[in-house]
Amino acid sequence: MLEVNGVTITWLGHDSMKIKGDGRVIYIDPWKLKDEDKEPADVVLVTHEHYDHCSPLDVEKVSKKGTMIVATADSAKKLKGDVVVVKPGDTVELNNVTVNVVPAYNTNKSFHPKGSGWIGFIVTVGGKRIYHAGDTDRIPEMDDFKVDVALIPVSGTYVMTAEEAAEAVNRMKPTLAVPMHYGDIVGTEADAERFKKLVSGDIEVKLL
Repeated sequence: MLEVNGVTITWLGHDSMKIKGDGRVIYIDPWKLKDEDKEPADVVLVTHEHYDHCSPLDVEKVSKKGTMIVATADSAKKLKGDVVVVKPGDTVELNNVTVNVVPAYNTNKSFHPKGSGWIGFIVTVGGKRIYHAGDTDRIPEMDDFKVDVALIPVSGTYVMTAEEAAEAVNRMKPTLAVPMHYGDIVGTEADAERFKKLVSGDIEVKLL
């Protein structure tokens, strides 16, 4: 777990994150949740329909009355509850949490086509802007993101390599970067360590 000015970020494995701040509990791509991770959510964000990101069972485990779920149209078809359908460029206000919806896609592979309209999120909570990149390569849109924390995939194969992720972060210049999308299905801690070494020295990198 990582704490940034009263906002906590917990990596739950793969791309799954839990963010807590301002009394709100936010999950992004909950998957393979352990019992100790199943805290009732105010907001659940789902980046795309692939099974390791859109897990109806895990979303249900953390849902309560009033939980707001934000997802792409294809993901929404698989989910129950109060689902808000979004696309890149949308902004939603949910339970005092601001969510900017941003693109996520591959540029040199075909697993996540731009035409699918899949997404990442910039979540503003506790005065901090936290970017969850989703499954993506380094894309031009990232250069315009103004964020405090970047949660970024590093494993290659389906997403950015460690080298590409470091380049993305060095251009975005967040205060803090956290590697993800390794240790399950694809990628190892060695990818995360390589990413850490390649990130500019004025950006803090934390392995969770």
